[in-house]
Amino acid sequence: MALVVQKFGGTSVGSVERIRNVARRAIDTQRAGHRVVLIVSAMSGETNRLLGLAHEVARVPDARELDALAATGEQVSAALTAMAVQSEGGKARSLLGHQIKIHTDDAFTKARIRAIEGSRIFETLDRGEIAVVAGFQGVDAQGNITTLGRGGSDTSAVAVAAAIGADECEIYTDVDGVYTTDPNICPSARKIDRISYEEMLELASLGAKVLQIRSVEIAMKYGVRVHVRSSFNDSPGTLVTKEDEALEGVVVSGVAYDKGEARVHVVGVDDRPGVAAELFERIAEKNVSVDMIVQNVTTDADPRASITFTLGKTDLARARPWIEEIARSLGAREVRYDEDVVKVSIVGLGMRSHSGIAAKMFRILANEGINIQAIATSEIRVSCLVAAKYTELAVRSLHDGFGLGGPRA
Repeated sequence: MALVVQKFGGTSVGSVERIRNVARRAIDTQRAGHRVVLIVSAMSGETNRLLGLAHEVARVPDARELDALAATGEQVSAALTAMAVQSEGGKARSLLGHQIKIHTDDAFTKARIRAIEGSRIFETLDRGEIAVVAGFQGVDAQGNITTLGRGGSDTSAVAVAAAIGADECEIYTDVDGVYTTDPNICPSARKIDRISYEEMLELASLGAKVLQIRSVEIAMKYGVRVHVRSSFNDSPGTLVTKEDEALEGVVVSGVAYDKGEARVHVVGVDDRPGVAAELFERIAEKNVSVDMIVQNVTTDADPRASITFTLGKTDLARARPWIEEIARSLGAREVRYDEDVVKVSIVGLGMRSHSGIAAKMFRILANEGINIQAIATSEIRVSCLVAAKYTELAVRSLHDGFGLGGPRA
């Protein structure tokens, strides 16, 4: 008897009929001899609707109240799914984040999980019931409802799987696995049968929408076997697992892109030790993460430096006033902004042992007349910031240039 966690996203529970489909799938798994824990997201569009209401009521809604509001979407899905299981002849009990005690910190709207108590889940399973857990939510030390950020139900699922020692965590979504790139942009994109935690972590952080980055971090830390599958068919999906020799032999596994970043160019700051440290320390104090960072080299003709970095577009609106303030305090001449950019990246374990991969990427982009504005690298990925108008051209040329349309070795 296996212990299986099954997570269903918003499109998978987007209607009553789809909720019934989730219920039937869970019952079939249970009847096959397994114990089943369901993690459900809010019905598709519901979280956006709730947040839209909040911004109609208040221009800048209180973060605590936003979480109390947004968490109701998953509560509705959990209750409806439990009812659907019961109506299909099964037994189920819905459980909310504060009931099974998903303990988080108090960073409202993007809380991090500290611990999970599994006893309530096991009590439910021991009664022969399917445990239907509301994803995306937890509770802080003061008893406040918290949410884990967009895509947080993935995090809930993998964290619950780790906490209860599940044999597998199945992530059901509207696609049938992880692809070499976005099939909507590149028709030759193909499904990857197996991918390493590290590669998936990079792809998730670089814009791939299949799995939320924190869920992959937890899976890698605790060795949770994750299976990404379609909720609309029974085809095998993509297994996210630890690396092995076969995976290491693939030089480039996928191409990702992220339109959610903006470029900030701080012009004319003092070229002295500590300026960059002060700039980014003060940005970090505002709980904003930056990505690509470029500092130009000063000359005798212009002894002042310029620092360029990227951050999320969603953070830019609130960050802009105090970025200006920080820049003035550092003596900057001006601050320029550009939201019309995209980050394109290649990812692959094989980059560790193959030289010339970055050079090949730069040449592919150059051959298409695409200018690179910034570069960032790690052991297994290379990212380039380019003008947003080149998104599709960059993705397709890199995908074809690295031969990702053929069978995986």
